[in-house]
Amino acid sequence: MNKIKTKKQTYKVKDTEYHNIIASIGPQNSEKIIIGAHYDVAGEQQGADDNASGVAGLLEIARILKKNESRLKYNFELVAFTLEEPPYFRTENMGSYVHAKSLSDKKEKVKFMISLEMIGYFSDERDSQSYPNFLMSLKYPSKGNFIAGIGKSKEEKILEEIAVSFEKENNITFEYFSTDISIPGIDFSDHLNYWKFGFNAIMITDTAFLRNKNYHKRSDTIDTLQFEKIKFVIEGLVFFLINLE
Repeated sequence: MNKIKTKKQTYKVKDTEYHNIIASIGPQNSEKIIIGAHYDVAGEQQGADDNASGVAGLLEIARILKKNESRLKYNFELVAFTLEEPPYFRTENMGSYVHAKSLSDKKEKVKFMISLEMIGYFSDERDSQSYPNFLMSLKYPSKGNFIAGIGKSKEEKILEEIAVSFEKENNITFEYFSTDISIPGIDFSDHLNYWKFGFNAIMITDTAFLRNKNYHKRSDTIDTLQFEKIKFVIEGLVFFLINLE
């Protein structure tokens, strides 16, 4: 199998160099689909769910897309982002801001962006899932055993298509939520920077601190993750990406 084309996107913050790692798969002159996950962690801890799980998912998606490259209709740009965590979150020093701005500056055609933000923590316990809004708790499951898709109303069609793909794979439930109302948590990842530049973008997540009590703690360790469910998440996403019209 041919190697995946990769490059570094390097920039400086306070005289220190930081790097986004970018891989390109699929027809080079086609419209782009961006898939990203941040590889930095918050403080001195493992960051198994936040966000090693997302990076592992990114690598597996890259492997499968490369294996099926002849079937791809779009150019997939897979990006491992630096500097998502505080103190850089919501600043122009975020790796995803730098990447999104570069796409905008080049006037690249981007179909949409997917941010993989914590995809490895699940629970079958009752009331293991919380929500930022009481009304959401009336509609969505009380057990944190699903994967979520989050976007704005303009991305609802993308989320619906992903949901159909997950139904066909039928291994894990995909719940999605789209809104233009400001609700805490819906922009807590790298997709927010693509919104800033007018691109469609969604987040795939286990809902972070709304479920995983190890969020930004030393207890965010590999033994708390469910690898089979991560596998199911990636299978559902890849089925969607490969068959995308």
